[in-house]
Amino acid sequence: MMDTSARLLSLLSLLQTPREWPGSELAERLRVTTRTIRRDVDRLRELGYPVEATLGAVGGYRLVAGKALPPLLLDDEEAVAIAVGLRASAGSAVGGIEDASLRALTKLEQVLPSRLRYRVGALGSAVVTMTGGGPRVEPSVLTVLAGAISNHERVRFAYCAADGTETRRHVEPQRLVATGRRWYLVAWDLERDDWRMFRVDRLDAPQATGARATPRELPAADAAAFVKQKLRDLHQGATAVVIVDAPAEALRARLGPMGEVEDLGDGRSRWRLDADRLDWTAVRLLMLDLPFRVESPPALTEQLRVFGERAQRALPKLD
Repeated sequence: MMDTSARLLSLLSLLQTPREWPGSELAERLRVTTRTIRRDVDRLRELGYPVEATLGAVGGYRLVAGKALPPLLLDDEEAVAIAVGLRASAGSAVGGIEDASLRALTKLEQVLPSRLRYRVGALGSAVVTMTGGGPRVEPSVLTVLAGAISNHERVRFAYCAADGTETRRHVEPQRLVATGRRWYLVAWDLERDDWRMFRVDRLDAPQATGARATPRELPAADAAAFVKQKLRDLHQGATAVVIVDAPAEALRARLGPMGEVEDLGDGRSRWRLDADRLDWTAVRLLMLDLPFRVESPPALTEQLRVFGERAQRALPKLD
């Protein structure tokens, strides 16, 4: 039989799984009596773990949310996943979260077994997070919006449009969409009686009103598809279409999630990208190191010509 401390840790590990445990099943797992389980549950409560008990034939024990965050028990894979996620958050588009991530990572690495510390260290030395230069959003803003979405509440906030126009908005938030560089809020605008997409970094002082939001169906497959279409509409004049001499699978491997790749057969593909900056699109094309031909827009062809002339001027002159 396990000693009391080991048994309490085993009991806590079981209770942290998202289910309700009958006392008899816990007793069988830990090879003790149901009376011992009741005493151990009381000990966990004294330590600050909010264990809830329900009566009846299908009753049991489960860990619920409390007023404070007690220590958590993590298995090996969970600990490594959290450590890697905390390292990656340094390059997040969420402002002010880096220090908190580093503090949490330091605490976690201090208690990791040596075998896990080595795995986390190996991943940390092999992976480089490239921090984006885009706008940052406050974690508190995301928290308010996410809470309103979860609770189906209406929200009011101040919003600054791309042209600098400032307005007050009253919306029913649907989803938050992260694109890597930016966060977007998809919501039903009550005053404009239509769906809208808001850049979260341009949004200020959101407040949940407590008023119930009406369930509505998005005019797209999901929120991500809605944002994608809206961005495409915003940048219609900057949609790049390029024919690349490479099979679609090979091109997708080089591009990752950037744009859409269509297989044309004969070892060629069509790459379509909604680009807000054609100079970066031109650089990305040159970095592919593959033959390509620009279909549209003409401005992308001109940008490539400018880069070509600039590179030619930088080359040493031959006698």
